[in-house]
Amino acid sequence: MAKKRILLKLGSNTLTKETNHISRGKIEDIGMQIAALKDDYEFIIVSSGAIAAAKQFVKLDNNDKDVFVKQALASIGQPHLMRIYHENFSDLGLHISQCLLSYSDFEKQQSKVNIVNTINVLVKNSYIPIINENDTVATDEIKFGDNDKLAALTAVLLNVDILIIATNTNGIYTKASIHDEVPETIQLVTDLSLLQKEIGDAKSSHGTGGMQSKIDSAAIAKAANIETWIVNGLEDNFMLKALKNEIAFTKIV
Repeated sequence: MAKKRILLKLGSNTLTKETNHISRGKIEDIGMQIAALKDDYEFIIVSSGAIAAAKQFVKLDNNDKDVFVKQALASIGQPHLMRIYHENFSDLGLHISQCLLSYSDFEKQQSKVNIVNTINVLVKNSYIPIINENDTVATDEIKFGDNDKLAALTAVLLNVDILIIATNTNGIYTKASIHDEVPETIQLVTDLSLLQKEIGDAKSSHGTGGMQSKIDSAAIAKAANIETWIVNGLEDNFMLKALKNEIAFTKIV
């Protein structure tokens, strides 16, 4: 039986566990889950975290709020990020590869064909593609979406079964419950226009995306009949637990 295909989007907040450095423990946790699921699922990862990785090693003599400084930090941090993935995943018998994409790649038919063919070869040969925006030449995700939109476009292009967006909440909460300070997860969504009324505009501490960018991404996936799951990536074994319905998360179908 064919394996189901999951695109897992990991934001900076998940990968740092809301600290100021990449968490090797969290990356190991993700690797262990993939190893446990690899007989039934194949994985493609869209990963942020290059800038967070760089900040562990360098402090540039510029204002790091400037986009071009963030691009420089991404350039420094990307190989460190991939090294951490490689070291943790290889210990679990998992192989990784790096793919850097930009939005212009999704506007050219030949580029799209090349992406699909390359990633299908990698997955067929048991390599996990780890995708990030090519931050040194493009700035869209640095400014706007912490890779949420990139993940959705890639999910559609690669015809995945489930887009899992790991974040730092138990999915999307009702607005009333946030106001009452007892967050209640909206567990199943079929109409995104109703969901739009429930979200706030808060951004994550490291990432650039709030819930709006996740809903925009879910809309892209939904148009292609792909389920989006918004799951708390800070939870250990969050994918295993979500697949067994053992934790609260938001499923958009």
